[in-house]
Amino acid sequence: MATLSILLLLFTFPLLSTQTLNSDRTALLSLRSSVKGRTFLWNIKQTSPCSWSGVKCENNRVTILRLPAASLSNTIPEGIFGNLTNLRTLSLRLNALSGTLPSDLSLCSNLRHIYLQGNNFSGEIPKPFFNLTKLVKLNLASNTFTGEISSSFEKFKRLKTLFLENNQFSGSIPDLDLDLDLVQFNVSNNLLNGSIPKNLQRFESDSFLGTSLCGKPLKICPSEETVPSQPSKRAPPSVVEEKKKEEEKSKLSGGAIAGIVIGCVVGFALIVLILLVLCRKKGNERSRAVDISTVKDQEGGIPVENGNGNGYSVTAVAAAAMTGNAKTDGPASKKLVFFGNASRVFDLEDLLRASAEVLGKGTFGTAYKAVLDAVTVVAVKRLKDVLMPDKDFKEKIELVGAMDHENLVPLRAYYFSRDEKLLVYDFMPMGSLSALLHGNRGGGRSPLNWEVRSRIALGAARGLDYLHSQGVTTSHGNVKSSNILLTKSHDAKVSDFGLSQLVASPSSTTPNRATGYRAPEVTDPKRVSQKGDVYSFGVVVLELITGKAPSNSVMNEEGVDLPRWVKSVVREEWRREVFDSELLSLATEEEVMMEEMVELGIECTSMHPDKRPEMSQVVRKIENLRRSSPSLDQVNEAD
Repeated sequence: MATLSILLLLFTFPLLSTQTLNSDRTALLSLRSSVKGRTFLWNIKQTSPCSWSGVKCENNRVTILRLPAASLSNTIPEGIFGNLTNLRTLSLRLNALSGTLPSDLSLCSNLRHIYLQGNNFSGEIPKPFFNLTKLVKLNLASNTFTGEISSSFEKFKRLKTLFLENNQFSGSIPDLDLDLDLVQFNVSNNLLNGSIPKNLQRFESDSFLGTSLCGKPLKICPSEETVPSQPSKRAPPSVVEEKKKEEEKSKLSGGAIAGIVIGCVVGFALIVLILLVLCRKKGNERSRAVDISTVKDQEGGIPVENGNGNGYSVTAVAAAAMTGNAKTDGPASKKLVFFGNASRVFDLEDLLRASAEVLGKGTFGTAYKAVLDAVTVVAVKRLKDVLMPDKDFKEKIELVGAMDHENLVPLRAYYFSRDEKLLVYDFMPMGSLSALLHGNRGGGRSPLNWEVRSRIALGAARGLDYLHSQGVTTSHGNVKSSNILLTKSHDAKVSDFGLSQLVASPSSTTPNRATGYRAPEVTDPKRVSQKGDVYSFGVVVLELITGKAPSNSVMNEEGVDLPRWVKSVVREEWRREVFDSELLSLATEEEVMMEEMVELGIECTSMHPDKRPEMSQVVRKIENLRRSSPSLDQVNEAD
């Protein structure tokens, strides 16, 4: 009898396993029929869903479901996730899904990674959701969730990433009992108010921008600005009485007060007299009034890029330093030094009078758009952390100013004093490649086609190739999409070249905005190399194709960088997983060329510097790709 029971168990175990997988399959098909969008590349004739695109299995159960940027829409009904109980990773990011989170998602008790950012989910987070206590990464950013941030978030004891930005959460942030394991946190651009809890004050200010929150790392809360003058309620009555007696003893007599007042009046009169004498001596200097309006030091809160490549606020170029308040090294330091290829149509005084717009804060300093008159517009970069002597600075900046190529942003002039170092460039009206790719991704955006992207890649490659051709020691050192600026015809011009040798290494408090672009062998940002530039350019190429910012940790679920993520996707899935959604209407010929461009990006980002191509080889490959495109016949001559 026992033998018969064992045999029955052995025969029914595979059947139960198949039935469980069948329930997963039924749930996936139900999801497929509930959401609209591009047709799922699933062969429903196959009994097992484990070979379907975006689906992965372990132990005959579905454990991973990834359908990012698949143009999915509609709401997800209840009863689907309740059958996918072995899910560990769920990624439905960058779609148009709406409605509230299905409550049966809480039945997927093994979930560790949830990526739902970039949808239209709304309403409050359902209470059963907080039963997913094994969560490690949770990204609900860029939806329309409402309600308060629940204190139940502290149930997620394993959580390392929590992104809730760009929603409509309101109220204050509860004092969440989250361990130091939480390494990524963002609640910016919500309707939040109140003070930031102490255990979250270790995060940068970018995690809280666009809210009414206060406290470290933002501005001090009003309740903390003044110290209460009333004695503590806990203080014994005897202590309070002693303080009152001391205050009475310390009160000054009327005669003493009168003496102090008379002394102040006499002192003030002497100060006025001295100022009048000084004013007469320096009448000429005082007559040179500088028209600086609404000076506000906003460097700490200025974003790197905004949607259209322009700044957010109006301020004065170089703020107080350029008004003449800063110390200078002498009369010569008050002049702009122009390079030979620049026409001297303005001087320092003209620059001082110009109203300016903050473009962004970068690795080497803050950039401003300065409007001198109706036709003259320049970009001014205020360098920071320049520690070298005057002579060394001038020698190095002369080399930068001598660089002359159509794909480089020309340096027109510079200003050097003890406290200020300013660089004057041509202004690029279309902003940066970073703003173009990642700025306005919503409605009304003009999609970037293959022609535009390949034109930008070719221009940037030619600019870097020119830099490398100036000598074996010449390299850029900070290649990234925000340092590739664009003309009105989308021609690329590389900026910030040569600056890595002028400034000191970024401090620990300075955001490392080159993260994601830096070659693995580069540990010191001042020790740059041409092979390091090639790696960084390869990241830019992959960024152009995928539309994903390499510093954006939400681009992939495993926390790897952009090159490794692209390499992890099989070639057959590149169109679906790797290509930017704006490129999915490519013709067959263009799709092949896009695949070759991906291969070029992978080659440039090889872990071994010796396996990376030279920039001259990169230029030739991109030129050949563009010449082989039938849709680019009319632009090949321009190349």
